[in-house]
Amino acid sequence: MIDMHTHILPNIDDGSESMEETIKMLKEAKEAGFTDIITTSHYIENSYDITKRERKNIINEIKSKSDIENINIKLYNGAEAYISNNIYELIEKEELPTLNNSKYLLMELPMNNKVLYLENVIYSLESKGITPIIAHPERYSYVQKDIKFAEELVERGVLFQANYGSIIGKYGNDASKCVKKLLKKKLIHFLGTDTHKSNSIYTQMNIILKKLEKITGKEYLELLSVINPEIVINNGNVESKINIKKSGLFGKR
Repeated sequence: MIDMHTHILPNIDDGSESMEETIKMLKEAKEAGFTDIITTSHYIENSYDITKRERKNIINEIKSKSDIENINIKLYNGAEAYISNNIYELIEKEELPTLNNSKYLLMELPMNNKVLYLENVIYSLESKGITPIIAHPERYSYVQKDIKFAEELVERGVLFQANYGSIIGKYGNDASKCVKKLLKKKLIHFLGTDTHKSNSIYTQMNIILKKLEKITGKEYLELLSVINPEIVINNGNVESKINIKKSGLFGKR
């Protein structure tokens, strides 16, 4: 599996607090069945604004440590960017990384209030060849109240990443109900742990995957956890409208 959303880089946001914790998280990820991780620590201007180059340097340091521990998980640069009017300019200036230098950007929205300039940001990104992936839509109160918000954005070519933990109620009952609706309507394109700490979501993956498979089936789960994330890493084309094909079973890739 490939983890699309993580906060494992130490000491740069509200995620891992040390290199030791990062290594522990990687060990837990390996045990849970992950082979690749995209590092997506927060990018918020004037708050969590570690640059693309600085993130890459930290990743190289983690790789050196993890090689010693024989963890063997591939790490890729990225960020969870909080929406802003100048988000494309930040990419252009090499401040904000896309996911593995691809055309895909993981973007976070406010939890409770719709962004009035969202359409402008989407247009700005897409007109420059960048595809926005909106993080954990099931956690936003306005999506919980009306998933037409998500449906309309998918029509625009926007993609969505849901959190594994939502399926077991990690973010509350409303988020849990919402993620099930989004999955049943096939409005989710990727899954990610959004892990921030050790001894957390990676240690619960066994029960999470069983619950997810009952909702998604094996083919859709494989698409969300392996196939689509792999396409992002390789800078291919992820289809916004999902059409499940009988193309192999989860766990056999």
